[in-house]
Amino acid sequence: MAAKDNGLGEPETPISTPMATPMSTRSVKWDEAAGALERPLLRQRGTNTTSQIAVVGANTCPIESLDYEVVENEVYNQDWRSRGRVQIFQYQALKWVLALFVGLVVGVVGFFNNIAVENIAGFKLLLTSNLMLQNRYISAFVLYIGCNAVLAGAAAALCAYIAPAAAGSGIPEVKAYLNGIDAHSILAPSTLFVKIFGSILGVSAGFVLGKEGPMVHTGACVASLLGQGGSRKYGLDWNWIRYFKNDLDRRDLITCGAAAGVAAAFRAPVGGVLFALEEVTSWWRSALLWRTFSTTAVVAMVLRALIDYCRGGHCGLFGKGGLIMFDLSSRLPTYTATDLAAVILLGILGGLLGALFNYLVDRILRVYGLLNEKGARYKIVLTVAISVITSCCSFGLPWLETCVPCPAELADTCPSIGRSGNYKKFQCPDGQYNAMASLFLNTNDDAIRNLFSAGTDGEFGVSTLLTFFTAVYSLGLLTYGVAVPSGLFIPVILSGASFGRLVGTLLGSHSALDTGLFALLGAASFLGGTMRMTVSVCVILLELTNDLLLLPLIMLVLLIAKTVADCFNKGVYEQIVRMKGLPYLEAHPEPCMRSLVAGDVVSGPLITFSSVERVGNVVNTLRRTGHNGFPVMEEPPFAPAPELCGLVLRSHLLVLLQGRIFTRDRVKTGACEVFRTLAPFDFAKAGSGKGLKVDDLDLTEEEMSMYVDLHPITNRSPYTVVENMSLAKAAMLFRSLGLRHMCVVPRTQGRWPVVGILTRHDFMPQYIRDLFPNVLPH
Repeated sequence: MAAKDNGLGEPETPISTPMATPMSTRSVKWDEAAGALERPLLRQRGTNTTSQIAVVGANTCPIESLDYEVVENEVYNQDWRSRGRVQIFQYQALKWVLALFVGLVVGVVGFFNNIAVENIAGFKLLLTSNLMLQNRYISAFVLYIGCNAVLAGAAAALCAYIAPAAAGSGIPEVKAYLNGIDAHSILAPSTLFVKIFGSILGVSAGFVLGKEGPMVHTGACVASLLGQGGSRKYGLDWNWIRYFKNDLDRRDLITCGAAAGVAAAFRAPVGGVLFALEEVTSWWRSALLWRTFSTTAVVAMVLRALIDYCRGGHCGLFGKGGLIMFDLSSRLPTYTATDLAAVILLGILGGLLGALFNYLVDRILRVYGLLNEKGARYKIVLTVAISVITSCCSFGLPWLETCVPCPAELADTCPSIGRSGNYKKFQCPDGQYNAMASLFLNTNDDAIRNLFSAGTDGEFGVSTLLTFFTAVYSLGLLTYGVAVPSGLFIPVILSGASFGRLVGTLLGSHSALDTGLFALLGAASFLGGTMRMTVSVCVILLELTNDLLLLPLIMLVLLIAKTVADCFNKGVYEQIVRMKGLPYLEAHPEPCMRSLVAGDVVSGPLITFSSVERVGNVVNTLRRTGHNGFPVMEEPPFAPAPELCGLVLRSHLLVLLQGRIFTRDRVKTGACEVFRTLAPFDFAKAGSGKGLKVDDLDLTEEEMSMYVDLHPITNRSPYTVVENMSLAKAAMLFRSLGLRHMCVVPRTQGRWPVVGILTRHDFMPQYIRDLFPNVLPH
């Protein structure tokens, strides 16, 4: 009965007997010379020894798979038979109510994030500006660097000590969760708390990062908290949401939350829906499209109402920069063949620099991972060190810039004095401005707005844009990976906008396009080169700029940038998912899987239960293994010969054992005995960290010697594949159905009814590489 756990808490591709798999179930190839089938040159290397410990945020923790399959056992059937029309209507209506409520909450949280950042960062910049006006430059620098260091240290401390999973953007973790990967800390309430306040502190600290990625994670956390009925740990538990206590409904709600996060970050409701469809979710259908769109529509209405309220001066320093919106609709772009050539060049360069960015992010994150493993103090020290470097660049580089006379037509607004503006005074005399300070000593949103601004072709020189691009590109690489909630959208947009404006400035009179439009196209090319998204990024940029006339150019530059970058590596989020060790199932299986069959990757031994099993055997098996699914066999006297009865889940076994529905003799009790003690909702999946553990069982010796009938909780129709099915076909079936376990059955009769169980881990390239090194080379 000994078994090996694959770390996912699941049976690791076990087989029923140690005997060799028949040749008919192994992979074969056609030898053209001999004209016959023969065994391939495969060398199997033992069993699976790869670890399923993954990095979530900045924390290393064990992971499990989610189960999106409907467990059709007698408990499930009884539950649906007992529901009347009112309860079915309540279930359907609750889906919409929760989706709309998620939009309301995420909209308010997004507005709170922005108003907090604008006021904290604005107050810091006002104090610095006032000291600069008094010629107290050293005091201004000390204040500026000190405020940033304190804010950065506070954000890092929250992540290091309260919720390490909140570090980073969170998009790779949400993407993995919606693919079927779960860890307790991914969507925990503590992660939500740190994600909100850590993001506020990190962005206010002047880091080259954004709050857009963390908003996606925040939206997913909000949806998870509502969908699982609150959090019993923190005294929030709502029984009226009991219908949603399953992975399938939570997955749909979390998809709505992720889309709402994008809508709240960019004020782009349609872009949020497309982002969820294109980037984060692995399963999509028309009903989910409607609910997601309704969620983002609520976000848009909430933000619009709150922004209108703030225009009356009720929100402190909150201004246009809080919820980034770059209105470029007043421009009428006309372009020639020369401009199209420049746009194509911009797309190619954006793809190259985006691919380089992804490569360097991967290298840097691996180094930061080694530092983060040393403990919380190292995370905080690293974060504060990067903050000091960023502050020195932001405050020091403008000193290298010469002051420029203000344009005559802008005498009333140049130079700008205060927390924001397009023409920063900094250390310059009256009537002059510092172009570098206009980009560095602003919030990131205001810096982007200055780069996108129209009619300011001469504001930023070539040296200014080149220096700013180099600094932002480098700081964006250094910052992503520190222990603070940080997004990649803003660093990429800043880098791309400065590079695009640089190209537009170099072209000068040779192009009819405004340099601000080049900045927008540069941002699009960098987004396509790093994130490899096309449709969603295109719509987000259109919603940000309010300019449909730019659609052809944005589409062109995105397609070119993505095509060029795909020649070198994968998108940044795909790379981070792989680097974190998350067992993500790709839409297309590895080519080598077509030369293997399901029977090639199962390993043993297999642990099964009889349909009426001794309680002690069940308890001891649960204690000795971490598996979450067990085949149930129908054996004599309940069947003439051994046959596969179905699959039973660990969580259901624990509930049944807790109910103590035992018999002294080995007989069937049926579902009626179960329902006298337990209700169908007792078997519903609990929220994160709430489920029963085997140590919670307090059974006597007498009870351990009794029997328990597993028929009522056994899934009588588990998904099965024949052992000689192509592994690629099995992988596509496994992913498309959202399975956690897939039974492998023999091709011929007269053998044990089940050969083994396939789990997510068995389709991972690393596992296949370890089994057959010559099939999938390193």
